[in-house]
This record gives sequence, C-alpha cells and structure tokens, in this order.
Amino acid sequence: MTQSIFISGAAQGIGAAIARLFYQKGYKVGIYDINAVQAQQLAEQLGSNAKAGLLDVANYEDWQNALAEFSTWAGELNILVNNAGILYSGDFEKTDIQAHHRTININVNGVLNGCHAALPYLKQASFARVINLSSASAIYGQADLISYSASKFAVRGITEGLDVEWQKYGIRVLDVMPLFVQTAMVKDMDAGTIQNMGVKLKAEDVAAQIYKSATAKDRVTLPTHHPVGFEAGVMYHLSRFSPQAVNRISNLFLSKKK
Repeated sequence: MTQSIFISGAAQGIGAAIARLFYQKGYKVGIYDINAVQAQQLAEQLGSNAKAGLLDVANYEDWQNALAEFSTWAGELNILVNNAGILYSGDFEKTDIQAHHRTININVNGVLNGCHAALPYLKQASFARVINLSSASAIYGQADLISYSASKFAVRGITEGLDVEWQKYGIRVLDVMPLFVQTAMVKDMDAGTIQNMGVKLKAEDVAAQIYKSATAKDRVTLPTHHPVGFEAGVMYHLSRFSPQAVNRISNLFLSKKK
C-alpha cells in the first residue's frame, strides 16, 4: 500500500514544500489548512494522489473530521506532520494579550489536538510516525518572540513525552528545529535575533529534514530532536553543554536590535 502523510497548515510555506516533496516521493498527501481554497489549489497542482481539506487546528472537531476523511481516502494514516503555526514579534508588552493567547492556542493546542485525534489511526497503520514543527526558539527563550518561543518549548515537551509514551505502540514522535525560514511568517519581523542572524533557510530545507526524519530507521540512536541548518545545530549542541550564564549572555547579544 502506498504510504500517506497528513500535513496541517499545508497550503503555503513550509507545509506546501513538505507536500510537494512527499508527493514527488510517491506518497498520498493530505493538504489541510484553514485556507481551504488555497489548499485545494495546491492539491490540484500536484495531482490525483493529493487531497485537500479544511482544518482549523485549534478546533478538535475539525481534526476529527479531517482525519476521518483523509484516512478513508488514503487507506491508512502513516505520517502526521503538525506544521501549522503563527508568530507575533516585537516587545512583549506592546503585543496584544489576545495575540499571545492565539499563538498558544494554535501552536500548542493545535499539536495536542492533532496528536490526540490521530492516535487511533496511527495505531492501526502498518508504519506510523509523527513529526512536529518545533524551532530553534525552543533552545533558549527568545526576546521579542516570547509567546512563540514558549509555544515551541511546549511542542518540544510534547514531542519528548509522546516519543517515550508511544513506544508501546511502535510510534516515534520526532520534531524538527529550524532557525528562521524564508516564508511569509517572518516578513517584517520585529526581533533582534532575526536582524543579527538573518534568514538563511528555505522551506525546502525544512521539508528535506522532515523527509529524512520520517523515513529514518527506528533505531535506539535515532534522536528525537532534529535541528535544521548549521546555525541551529550549533546552538542546539552548545546549549546542552554550556553554562546557563553563557547561554543567557549569548542570547542577550543576539537579541540586540540594530
């Protein structure tokens, strides 16, 4: 049976790049997004092995309906990619509290909803894996990106916990941790970190890592976290060994606005 992948927030950006790559690799691809029209346009561009649908990731009932529809169409659900997310940047106190709450609702509750609703389908599949979109912002809390960074720390925690808990089902739960990616989400960002480090990754770079993580053999040595790009890799590995004071000082330096 042809394997399948279900991607949230797949109508554009990283999600669309994931959909294109996996389609090229012969997968049945689920392109689900709150922008159903744009999702359908991408599915039509790709071909008959792509299916699009409406999904507000903050709505659990939407997840139930979308996954039931997709699994019936695809035959089984093999890979779930929790990609949907939003970002607000700028001074914490100058960002509306509703924006902070919306970030948590979509970036965190969206992942919780997706994993919870997908488990019955993943348990029935011949092969099953979950890939969550975390971020290099989950390595150390980021100034000017407070709620986004916090949401990605939560995604990291969800990933680590479920990767252990779902071993009993033979399901690995992994994440990818890119730095800033050239998508609409980072346009006009008000954060010192992006000014100092720039935007070097493309959506296709993240998609390539997700494909690698999704298809890697399930060995004991297969890591849970997968930094994307040289800078994210350096930040991740250094943070594991350097003192907290050094991590704080380096982030103070990187967060200074020009």
